[in-house]
Amino acid sequence: MKLLEQIDLNSIPNHVAIIMDGNGRWAEKRGKLRTFGHENSMNSVIDSINSCKELGIPYITLYVFSSENWNRPKKEIDNLIRLFHEKLKHSLEEIHNKNVKIIVIGEIKKFPIIIQDKLLFFIKKTKNNTSITLVLAISYGSREEILRATKIIAKKVYFGELSLKDINFSSFQNYLYTTNKIPDVDLIIRTSGEQRISNFLLWQSAYAELYFTNILWPDFRKKDFFEAIINYQKRKRRFGKVL
Repeated sequence: MKLLEQIDLNSIPNHVAIIMDGNGRWAEKRGKLRTFGHENSMNSVIDSINSCKELGIPYITLYVFSSENWNRPKKEIDNLIRLFHEKLKHSLEEIHNKNVKIIVIGEIKKFPIIIQDKLLFFIKKTKNNTSITLVLAISYGSREEILRATKIIAKKVYFGELSLKDINFSSFQNYLYTTNKIPDVDLIIRTSGEQRISNFLLWQSAYAELYFTNILWPDFRKKDFFEAIINYQKRKRRFGKVL
């Protein structure tokens, strides 16, 4: 039986998030610089987007660059920024042509202005696209996101713009990068065999199912995405309840 035929299209997650891990190791196995892995990861991105479109998954978030990635060796960071500069426009144009809406979360102001401008250009250009929504987590860290939201709320309370009684789970989410417009994550996929979530969407993934695969990100294809969905559909989601 084909993988697609094993998927229940009536039980599809609303939001899948992917920790795209293993680019560096993929390159090193081939005797190349770590950046070579990043350069060869776009096919995996496109396959994941196409999988979401085919299955009717409305939201996908990709962990592109974490806030902790800034602590990597300067040479690697410089190569990544060069790669962003060289490939970003073409890659986002390809995604735009698939009628995908692009949203970016994270501290993108840490990047050179030319990269910021490209991201903002495609956010605006794709805002009316209707296929699926692609959330790019760039210079993103969930602890920083939650701390930022807390500071904003504290400031509003201090100046009398917000009352303590009005602070609840729903209102708090409005101060996160994702706000209430993006649904909570149903499934987190992490490639490369590592089994941790690495400061990724901690609030939004409170009840997400976790799926780990040994496949390195540049080798991750549609069949691998489908296998993750099949695994997800075999689980009983309790959300803290007894079923």
